[in-house]
Amino acid sequence: RTIAARAAERPPGSYTTRLLDDGELVGAKLREEADEVARAVAAESDERIAEEAADLLYHLEVALRSRDVAIASAYEALNRRRADRADDR
Repeated sequence: RTIAARAAERPPGSYTTRLLDDGELVGAKLREEADEVARAVAAESDERIAEEAADLLYHLEVALRSRDVAIASAYEALNRRRADRADDR
């Protein structure tokens, strides 16, 4: 809800607004957060993994919103892949 509100209101000085307006920045943050999740999975506590995963999910949602792609579309793509694999069996 916060991401949607920031996307609609575009408050100046908002971190989310900066990400929404800068594809390079949000892409860099996605790469950074994905790396942090990978490192946490390899050597950190479950709590730390969840914290890093939350950061990654936030940045992914902002990236999708910046391109007007619904997260449901990503899940639909995943489901199509699963269906395609099932058809190959």
